[in-house]
Amino acid sequence: MNNVKNNFSIKDLENLSGVKAHTIRIWEKRYNLLEPNRTDTNIRQYSLESLQKLLNITFLYNHGFKISKIAKISENDIADTVRTLSAKDFADDHAINMFKVAMLNFDKSLFLKTYDNLKAQKNFSEIFMEVFVPLMSEIGLLWQTNTVTPAQEHFISELIKQKMLVNIEKHQYEKPKNLERVFVLFLPNNEIHDLGLHFLNYKLSKAGYHTVYLGPSVPIVSLKDVLKNYNNVTFLSYFTVKPEAEHLEAYLQEFKEELLHDTNELWIFGRMIDLLDAQKLDEAIKPFHAIKDIDKYL
Repeated sequence: MNNVKNNFSIKDLENLSGVKAHTIRIWEKRYNLLEPNRTDTNIRQYSLESLQKLLNITFLYNHGFKISKIAKISENDIADTVRTLSAKDFADDHAINMFKVAMLNFDKSLFLKTYDNLKAQKNFSEIFMEVFVPLMSEIGLLWQTNTVTPAQEHFISELIKQKMLVNIEKHQYEKPKNLERVFVLFLPNNEIHDLGLHFLNYKLSKAGYHTVYLGPSVPIVSLKDVLKNYNNVTFLSYFTVKPEAEHLEAYLQEFKEELLHDTNELWIFGRMIDLLDAQKLDEAIKPFHAIKDIDKYL
């Protein structure tokens, strides 16, 4: 399952580019835009270079170029045109494509070069919200369709995490200015999806709050140790796959009984909160459907 893909099916190309397989076949036949290899049973197989070319073609097509015009441009000129456009108005779309290629090829240099190009135009918050969030959303779908492997997903996730940790550290050298509450960031037992939690740590640190980052898979009983050192604690977590739906209400009830005393609160993010009835939640538990929703409380 973790084998690296060097060849891609036409369905893989559809998933990665957003262009329907039927359209790709037409572009091949009518304009000779791609030249797939064929298996012994005449099934198309595409190289990573073919995928990158298709992503560039799709980029131009989505930004107003007619496919008949693109077909007349050399491959090098297609890449140059994409770079010119992405440097002006469409940096996000191009960056997402380049991050996909970096992921598929385990190409750290391409990731860093793409990130540095973005950094020249955006701050880290903008890069995360406008590029990394949609990228990870797309990768989640690609993983579900077996277009990318778990190894590729972990590769890109860890590189994104590294960038977050660097930016978090910059702000944590400063003494916290907002001391009215302490944020304790954690993930429930067996929950490991921590990119969103890291970004919230970045936002809170940047805003001058004192944060205690505990990370993935923290049992409720372990959180009680924090209350020995701090009062007025806001626990903050992401429920992506855990607690499971049938255990969600029981988990929150236990959390309330064990930890939400006095002025303590629990703020929760993640797709599992869609299963909750917000009106039935204890007033000390606040669900957030988007990271930006936290801003009005900071």
